Amino acid sequence: EEKTYVKGLGFCSFGIGSNTAAVDVNNGRISRIRPLHYDWKYQSEEFNPWKIEARGKVFQPTMKTLLPPFSLAYKKRVYSPNRIRYPLKRVDWDPSGERHPENRGKSNFVRISWDEAAEIVAGEIKRVHKQYGPYGILCQIDGHGESKAVHGPHGYSGTLLELMGGFTLQARNPDSWEGWHWGAKHAWGMNPNGLMRPQTNIFPDVAENTELMLFWGCDPETTPWGWDGQLASRLCYWFTELGIECIYICPDLNYGAAVHADKWIPIKPNTDAALHLAIAYTWITEGTYD
Repeated sequence: EEKTYVKGLGFCSFGIGSNTAAVDVNNGRISRIRPLHYDWKYQSEEFNPWKIEARGKVFQPTMKTLLPPFSLAYKKRVYSPNRIRYPLKRVDWDPSGERHPENRGKSNFVRISWDEAAEIVAGEIKRVHKQYGPYGILCQIDGHGESKAVHGPHGYSGTLLELMGGFTLQARNPDSWEGWHWGAKHAWGMNPNGLMRPQTNIFPDVAENTELMLFWGCDPETTPWGWDGQLASRLCYWFTELGIECIYICPDLNYGAAVHADKWIPIKPNTDAALHLAIAYTWITEGTYD
């Protein structure tokens, strides 16, 4: 018997509902993953879809989700022989006795039950709390991860430890949030703190008023896959239709630059700050800033 399930296959757990797919399951196994067609059960008129109109052209959503490659190929990950499907424990590691840290990466593993794994984790949390305090636990939950509620980086592990007295949070370099969190508020005059969706109101402004767009160190053809599928790609093609010139500054000729750039500036790595200062100097000395 074949059934179809609607499943979010996004790459980040705060991208709720992103990259929604139709997953066909035959006798308990995934047979294929395909885009969700919104007219599967509804008529397009029932959605009252939004539209962006600018310069005599219209941009509107498609009637199906625009899945990225990793979502379409997720079946391969589910049935990969390398996937760890059950809890495993090192054969010579005893949480209540000898732990043999010298054998990490050497000794084999044995399968254990989910109940035993839960007991071990709970026991280790209690042990660390008693010996070192709650902040003796380092929690790596600040990064991107799959759209899962329990074990994703933005999931409930931090909530659990917070309720137990706190924890030490790993803080990466801000290689994702920094641009739109700090840069956007200066460029657009708003503060989408903790949210990504308010910035979507920027697109009508860009479409109506922009003559030139600068893409600095980004690739809209691949980077946004985990959140909005191919939407960024469609927008970039539409900006070109509107006559907006696009300049890409990046050391590599990435996919976005190869497809959309009217001009590609192959800057040398680690010289961005020098170029920033040079541009600002030109603005000030020649009076070309607004």
